[in-house]
Amino acid sequence: MSTLTTPHIDVHRGGDRMKTRVSWLDSKHSFSFGEHYDPDNTHHGLLLVNNEDIVSPGQGFETHPHRDMEIVTWVLGGSLVHQDSLGHSGVIYPGLAQRMSAGTGILHSEKNDSWRLDRGTEHDAPVHFVQMWVVPDEPGLEPGYQQLEIDDELARGGLVTVASGLPRYRDRTAIAIGSSHSAMHVARLAGGETEQDIDLPDAPYLHLFVARGEVEMEGVGPLYAGDAVRLTRSGGQRVVAHGPAEILVWEMHARLGSS
Repeated sequence: MSTLTTPHIDVHRGGDRMKTRVSWLDSKHSFSFGEHYDPDNTHHGLLLVNNEDIVSPGQGFETHPHRDMEIVTWVLGGSLVHQDSLGHSGVIYPGLAQRMSAGTGILHSEKNDSWRLDRGTEHDAPVHFVQMWVVPDEPGLEPGYQQLEIDDELARGGLVTVASGLPRYRDRTAIAIGSSHSAMHVARLAGGETEQDIDLPDAPYLHLFVARGEVEMEGVGPLYAGDAVRLTRSGGQRVVAHGPAEILVWEMHARLGSS
């Protein structure tokens, strides 16, 4: 794995993403995924998947396999039930950091049916989430699962390190991933009368995704929900929210396909 040397900023608008739509799923893909393949859009840095999904109540992804991938799921609204072949079962909701390390192989399902676990009243709300995949340091790692509530940290409005394998964030990340070159940060910005802002980290590869609301990025301009910016050999730009917004930022110090 290596880095490039030429600074570059590439804006990808949310409306241009590839889409998968069936009766129970509305999915938008930032990179090639499934039957949607574009040889010029397969990854950025170590990030291979950035899918924004909306799943109808009572529906979801049946049990399916993964291997040799670090999978981070971030829920924006509703709740998502995770169950896997290692015996983990949990409900993921906004403000909960969660990752699954597929490693040598794991089976899991993800469904919008939390009432079946707590035997509560069936709900009729969709679940809205972003799922991201990054490449681990090496294949054949031990599969694993981790989750942690971080709503209080997000309420402070700064850039919160949600998932990381980078040594510099070892003592401040919510959950760990098996990629020593990657970290995912989230900022939940209130905006309003007093605008809120964050500064992007410096890194060979950055991926900023606007999960909700509208922000303005230094040198780029307005960005809206679903928009993404891919930065190479850049960083430090100021991102400002004038109203409620949420951004997901991947900081990566290597890229796929080089050694």
